[in-house]
Amino acid sequence: MDALLLTKPSFYGSKLPLKANSRKSRGRGLVSTVPRCAMEATFGGNFANFPKFPRMNVWDPYKRLGVTRDASEEEIRGARNFLIQQYAGDESSVESVEAAYEKILMASFRLRKKSKFNLKTSLKKKVDESPSWVKSLLECVELPPTDVILRRLFLFAFMGAWSVMNSAEAGPAFQVAMSLAACIYFLNDKTKSLARASIIGFGALVIGWVCGSVVVPMVPSALLQPTWTLELLTSLVVYVILFLACTFLK
Repeated sequence: MDALLLTKPSFYGSKLPLKANSRKSRGRGLVSTVPRCAMEATFGGNFANFPKFPRMNVWDPYKRLGVTRDASEEEIRGARNFLIQQYAGDESSVESVEAAYEKILMASFRLRKKSKFNLKTSLKKKVDESPSWVKSLLECVELPPTDVILRRLFLFAFMGAWSVMNSAEAGPAFQVAMSLAACIYFLNDKTKSLARASIIGFGALVIGWVCGSVVVPMVPSALLQPTWTLELLTSLVVYVILFLACTFLK
């Protein structure tokens, strides 16, 4: 009998129908659950239902992100990051948020590019319509890099502050001489001609002194300190002219 059972084993419950995705062997009392998909098998049969972005089909990218049209770049970026973090589990929601953010960026880029182009075009048109002497004057002027402007502005501002601080002790002759030397040095570095740099530097000094002598007496004395002499105030105007000459002249 034992040999017969070994050669012809029998299985109980093999023809029972499946119910609720489970298979039950009544003969042995075993229950086996069949996973619905590979994702469910990976996470132990508990498939998470991620939330979907409710404004996924909104056409306006600003309304889709929930920001106004006058919102700053930081506010738009913050709204985008918040929505991506909130709906990170749903791929279509993330793509919708990213698409709205890219539309806003592209629109902002086109607007800045168009404004810059219009500004250059209008300036060029005004220069072309200006008189010949204005064109000749503009040809002698250039715009250096921002760091160059800031360094030279700091130098001449320091000279002006130094002159004001020592106004009660001595005149600004030494500071003016130092400023003139710096102006000639910068012009020589630009023009590669010491003679031309010296002529422009001394010319700027004369122009600044004349302008200061004319403008300073018009300033009300109530706005000036008692220790601020006419020579000091004129030297401040000279510093401005020297700065403009060595920075913006070709």
